[in-house]
Amino acid sequence: MSERLPQARTPFTGRVIIILIVVSLLSLGAVLTLMAWSPDLASRDRAGPTPYSRSATGYEGLINMLEAQGRDVSVSRLPRTMETGGRRMVVATLGISGRSLEPDEISGPALIVLPKWNYRANPARRSWELTSDLASTERVRILLRDFDEDGEIARGQNPGTVKTSFGTFSPDFENEMQVIEADQLEPLISAAGGVLLGKVPNRELYVLSDPDLLNNFGLSRLENTRLGLGIIADLSDNGSRPIVFDATLHGFEHSTNLLKILLDIPFLGATLIGLATMLLVGWASAVRFGAPERETRAIQAGKRALADNSAGLIAMAGREKRMAPGYLALSRRALSRELGLPRTLSEEEYQALLDRMAEQQGMGTSFSKLQAGLSSPASSRDDLRNKARALWRWRKEMTHEQ
Repeated sequence: MSERLPQARTPFTGRVIIILIVVSLLSLGAVLTLMAWSPDLASRDRAGPTPYSRSATGYEGLINMLEAQGRDVSVSRLPRTMETGGRRMVVATLGISGRSLEPDEISGPALIVLPKWNYRANPARRSWELTSDLASTERVRILLRDFDEDGEIARGQNPGTVKTSFGTFSPDFENEMQVIEADQLEPLISAAGGVLLGKVPNRELYVLSDPDLLNNFGLSRLENTRLGLGIIADLSDNGSRPIVFDATLHGFEHSTNLLKILLDIPFLGATLIGLATMLLVGWASAVRFGAPERETRAIQAGKRALADNSAGLIAMAGREKRMAPGYLALSRRALSRELGLPRTLSEEEYQALLDRMAEQQGMGTSFSKLQAGLSSPASSRDDLRNKARALWRWRKEMTHEQ
């Protein structure tokens, strides 16, 4: 057999090693979880015309007002929200620096809010706007072109009174009011100089020219709030439609990655089973192999090795059964030495003396009987083993050895 190498001393106890392994596994799990969900855990409140923004050009105030009215309002990060449509009314708030939106991407009904402002976020707090100014009408017209190819953007002073199908209002714009000089859009709400709210022909797509009727900055004025909420209510069938604000246009698209798939239902169970299997395989390997073993010599040295080799040769030759007389002679010499018997005794005298000694000690078996069984070759290996074991026990009892 191979000899095990001596165990090297380690500065760590078993308990410390187990604690280190557990802490490492927990840390790895936490890192993987954060990697999978980091886009979802990041703060969404940043400056700009997004549904999550509390800045001047954001729309969180509108969402809060609609919720306060008991309306069914949500913010979607799924790209398919634009495509499905149905009973919901989608509100898409465009940004000057964001991507454009084409009518084919929206199934309707939907309200598209054109941008009006340039802004610069505060580097110290990304949710604040450091400065803002009016964007060029040409940049806004580029976004309008997808809905009215020949439409133009115009700006003017406060329009005074604006008449709509749901009432008359007097919106107040701190700067200029932005309207559309429509070519293809059907006007729903008109103001001085152009269209404030228009409809794409044969589609449930509506375009609002001025975001100051709905954004946080514009809602600080009462008349703007009344007109903006009135537009939302009118387009959503007096509040019967759920309202969904799209966030994908501003980079808040719900991301899917392999880690999130593995750590989410329905694949979470398979992932846990795989991790448990890896741990069990590692534990089984550590227990099975243990300390490394040193390669041993093919032929061992020493008395025991010599005896083992001799026994192997005798077994290979099939001569075990003929070992009985030799073992008997060896045992007789050992008894004579241990009991201090004279060497001048003949075989008959020696046998008679041992029988008398066994009788005096109350031993149930005589030496003569054991000697008769080993005087000739045994019938089998088991027969030899049983007779030799009986003589060995008789000898131990005679010499009072434990």
